[in-house]
Amino acid sequence: MQVLLGRRALVDVAVAMAGFLVSGTWLLTATGAGAPHFLAAIGAGVAVVGHAAASIVCRRPRLTTAADRVTLTRAVLVACCAAATVPALFSGTGPGMPVVVLGAVAFLLDAVDGAVARRFACVSPAGARLDVQTDAALVLVLSCAAIPVVGPWVLAIGLMWYAFVAAGWIRPELKRMLPVKRLRKVIGAFQPFALLVALTPGVPGGIGVSSVVLALVTLGASFGRDIVELERGHRKLTGRRSRTELVN
Repeated sequence: MQVLLGRRALVDVAVAMAGFLVSGTWLLTATGAGAPHFLAAIGAGVAVVGHAAASIVCRRPRLTTAADRVTLTRAVLVACCAAATVPALFSGTGPGMPVVVLGAVAFLLDAVDGAVARRFACVSPAGARLDVQTDAALVLVLSCAAIPVVGPWVLAIGLMWYAFVAAGWIRPELKRMLPVKRLRKVIGAFQPFALLVALTPGVPGGIGVSSVVLALVTLGASFGRDIVELERGHRKLTGRRSRTELVN
């Protein structure tokens, strides 16, 4: 049984990669991307899907659930966004509606994979981790797409989660699990929404920039609060251990 589940997981990963290669190639061809831009765009998309695929392949036991398949679909959409963003970055122009539409679908599907996981009782830490990684990839790609529209400072939004993860390698205390909080989820969901507003053609520049600034401020405050909470929890745990050692 485990062998069959492992094979199914590999098939799901292969289908996701093939889905991006086909859809990404069609998208770039339809938008008239040149050969150098084409290769860079495909590489960016493969990196997105490949990261999601690696998360599944490295699982023990290796398996995928219905919710994971929804998340893989989101990863393919994010990869297509990345592919469409690369030519826009080279040309210094806004990426246009393809990125907005694909990003909006990936954003809306974020509510679907969690609902599917609860409906089919397949909630797991591995699935949650894949979901968070896909969310972070979407925000990073949309941040890159927004550079010609807003400015390079917008990358601070896309890179903040990765900086937090990197800080956890240096200070393991930051890797501890935090209790689920609705405000954190709302702030996380606001990031792609704000970036999509800024990227939508026809939206006044002042509204787009204001939404992105608000997203950056709230995200920074959220991560700052989480870091303080994790550090306080670590100090409390260390204090209890010290008192226990003194008693013993």
